[in-house]
Amino acid sequence: MDGKIDIFTIMFLVLAVVIILKLRSVLGRRTGDDEARIDRNRQRALERAQAAGKNGAANDKVVALPRRDRPDQAGEATAAASAAAEERVRAFAGGDGNLEEGLLSIVRADRSFDPDGFLKGARQAYEMIVTAFAEGNRKALRTLLSKEVFDGFAGAISDREARGEIIDQSFVGINKADLLEAELKNGTAHVTVKFVSELISATRDRAGAVISGDTKKIKEVVDIWTFAREVASRDPNWRLIATQAPS
Repeated sequence: MDGKIDIFTIMFLVLAVVIILKLRSVLGRRTGDDEARIDRNRQRALERAQAAGKNGAANDKVVALPRRDRPDQAGEATAAASAAAEERVRAFAGGDGNLEEGLLSIVRADRSFDPDGFLKGARQAYEMIVTAFAEGNRKALRTLLSKEVFDGFAGAISDREARGEIIDQSFVGINKADLLEAELKNGTAHVTVKFVSELISATRDRAGAVISGDTKKIKEVVDIWTFAREVASRDPNWRLIATQAPS
């Protein structure tokens, strides 16, 4: 070109300046959405930095959960508990081989079985049953007796009621309770107990006159009862399944 500025050149220059200014005005300005997005990103970055900074301190405050024993440790604990239970049974049997064998068969099928605990519960059950029978309380008896024994007790109560008789009784206490026999039969534990108790008992007729017993005299009573429970049952209660008179 001869040093003169061409009109087209000037137009291109002006157009370029206009385009640059337009792009700058658009690209250099933040919209409301841009500001909100930047603020959110800044907040997230700040939260991540704070969380990373607290990791060391947080580790000091972690509460350790109880660790699960390894299978071999759990097996060792079970074996130790079983051995301890069997040792208690042997001590309880006191050298009675038959009783020891029967109790061991039960405790091996039911690790929760404890002869001392059973005997304590049997003493309580004995008092409840004797008292409920004297009072004619069939509801209480039904939960403590097997069906066969309940039917026998309920029949005796019905006969007594038909005659118009009542039992005037006071339970003094149990002097002695001993385990005589124990066995596991078809998944059911059977334990026989000999009770020696003291009662004040008298039977009155319709008019209230004493026809048997004595309202003031303490009488010693000996009963031999057998209790049973299915070892696989979730029901922890034992039931009276048989009664017999001492020989």
